[in-house]
Amino acid sequence: MDRLRGSQQKAEARNIKDKGTDHGNSRSNLSASINPILVKELTKQFSGQLVLDRVSFEVPRGTVFGFIGPSGCGKTTTVRMLTGIYQPTSGIVKVLGQTPGKISSRDKRKIGYMPQQFVLYPDLSVWENLSFAASIYGVGFGRSKRMKELLEFVELWDDRFKKVRQISGGMQRRLSLATTLVHEPELLFLDEPTTGLDPVLRKKLWDHFHDLKEKGITVVVTTQYVSDAVYCDLVGMMVEGRIVALDTPVGLRRQALGGDVVILRLINQIDIRQFQALSQLPYVNRVERESENEARLTVRDAATAIPELIEFCKNRSIEIESIREFQPFYDDVFVALIHKGSQHA
Repeated sequence: MDRLRGSQQKAEARNIKDKGTDHGNSRSNLSASINPILVKELTKQFSGQLVLDRVSFEVPRGTVFGFIGPSGCGKTTTVRMLTGIYQPTSGIVKVLGQTPGKISSRDKRKIGYMPQQFVLYPDLSVWENLSFAASIYGVGFGRSKRMKELLEFVELWDDRFKKVRQISGGMQRRLSLATTLVHEPELLFLDEPTTGLDPVLRKKLWDHFHDLKEKGITVVVTTQYVSDAVYCDLVGMMVEGRIVALDTPVGLRRQALGGDVVILRLINQIDIRQFQALSQLPYVNRVERESENEARLTVRDAATAIPELIEFCKNRSIEIESIREFQPFYDDVFVALIHKGSQHA
C-alpha cells in the first residue's frame, strides 16, 4: 500500500481543487427523502487483493455517521471511493444522488473532505494555508471573519503566522479540519480527524460535529477510537474490509449483549424460586447469577424493565438493595461484535 501513497495524496489535492471557485450559501435542493450516501455491495480489490468485501450502508441526511475499526480495516478506502478518488471493483456508490466520479462541479462545492494524510503547504503560514483553501472553495473576499472563527475554534489563532512546518502534527490535523470547514459544506468526510488530539479537544470537535448536524449537515467520520461510538448517531463497525455491525450506539450494545442488561442486587440471598420466577418474566431474555444475592438480567429494554422489576419484587416482599442498568465499555462491545461477526462470516 505504501507505493500508492504519493498518487493518493496528489489525487486528494486535485479533489480539493476540483470543488470549484464559485461558492454559494444555498443548501442542496435534493429531496429530503434521498439519503446523501448510498452504498450497496461495494467491493474493492488492489492487485487482486480484496480490501472491501460487499460493504452496504446508507447515511440519512443530518446524521453523524462513524466508521469505527482498527487501522487497515478499509475505512479510508471506503471514504476515498465515496469522494471519487478510487473507483469500485463492483457495487453501487451514490453521493448526493450521483456516482462520486461524476458529481457535478456545483455539487462538489457542497462536499468537504479532510484526508488522513496532510496535503497542505509546509512553507506557508497557518493563515495563508487557510486563506488558500478558502479561495479554491470559492469563499469570497469577506472571508477573514470566517477564518478567524475557525482558527479560534481549532485553537490555532495565536499560531496563525507560524509556518506549517513549524507546528506539531496535532496542530496540522486541526488546520486540516479548519480548511475542510471553511466553505460550510453540507456533507463532510473526515478521515481520522481526532487522531493525535488531546481528550478535551476531541470532545470539543465531537460537540461541533453535533452542532453541524443540527444545521442539517451530514458528517462521516472515521476513527480508531472505539469509545467515539457514543458520539455518533449511526455506527458502522468495520473489520478486515467488512462491516460486522451497523446500528445506533444503543443498538450495537444490544447486539453485543443480546439486549439491555440490568444488575439486580437483593438484601438477602436469591433463592431458587425467585430465580425461576425472574426467568419466566415476559420481558426477561436471560438470567444469570452473579453472586448469592445478585442477578444479571438480559432484558428487551432496561428503561421499561427496571420499573417492572421493582414492582415484581415489591409484590413478593423481596427487598432490593440496588438495581441498575449495566453499560459496558464500547471496547468490550466491539470485541463481542467482532466475535459474532467471525462466527457468521
